[in-house]
Amino acid sequence: MAGYLDADIADYFALLKPRVMSLVVFTGLVGMLIAPGDIHPLTAITALLCIAVGAGASGALNMWWDADIDAVMDRTAKRPIPKGIVSPQSAAAFGATLSAASVFVMAALVDYLAAGLLAFTIFFYVVVYTMWLKRATPQNIVIGGLSGALPPAIGWAAVTGGLAVEPLVLVAIIFMWTPPHFWALALVRNDDYRRAGVPMMPVVAGGDSTRTQILVYSLALVPLGISPLLLGFGGPLFALMSVGLGAGFLWLAVQVWRKREGDAARSTAMRLFGFSIFYLFALFASLLIERMAGLAPVAAWV
Repeated sequence: MAGYLDADIADYFALLKPRVMSLVVFTGLVGMLIAPGDIHPLTAITALLCIAVGAGASGALNMWWDADIDAVMDRTAKRPIPKGIVSPQSAAAFGATLSAASVFVMAALVDYLAAGLLAFTIFFYVVVYTMWLKRATPQNIVIGGLSGALPPAIGWAAVTGGLAVEPLVLVAIIFMWTPPHFWALALVRNDDYRRAGVPMMPVVAGGDSTRTQILVYSLALVPLGISPLLLGFGGPLFALMSVGLGAGFLWLAVQVWRKREGDAARSTAMRLFGFSIFYLFALFASLLIERMAGLAPVAAWV
């Protein structure tokens, strides 16, 4: 217990999973800025802070519940709870307080629908994914991926008070992106998950089946990633990025499917994992840049 007294701000910040939080905030920002209508800058900042705090709170509650798993996995053993720096009880209280605060502020100062979507996102990640699916089924990351996919819809709702096809398409892109992104890492960390007793796809179905599913999801993701062009809200920069990045994503998925043993298999899977992060960031960034630069969608050019 003495070690718990050594926790500082950096340790509690680590509970928020800042790298995951940054991508969540960014996709929420894109959903907000491509939405029609205006939003006061202070309201926009408040909405983004609520999304960030809600995402971070989910991460803290995930670490609280998964402390036993984290302690036996190399990738997570140095997190604050397994290291004995932050107590599980403190992490749970920290996460619960931030969760409630983020939803309350979003409802009071931004929009009720955005607050409802934020509350659903937190609930889905913590209760449905972390407490149930993660230890129950190899489809955990497929179904649980919905929680990480919703920020564009939250950002859109913060501006408009409603939903539309555009944010739902962005949600679908992130949802379809999540399995090949995470399974690429799971192939490399298979021993970690096996040791922890987590039924990730490579543990349950094996590496060959996981590679095939990565390829299948990638084949579905690439045309979905291009679909904003057909739906009229992607411009010329998005056209270039979605086609080029989609081709790169698919090529790497094929390489992962082909290379199944040894260091070549591990390095190829990690390349796909790293590229998948760049893919999603660049795809959404192109929409953001087009909106900020005032570039018309491709549909307006034809």
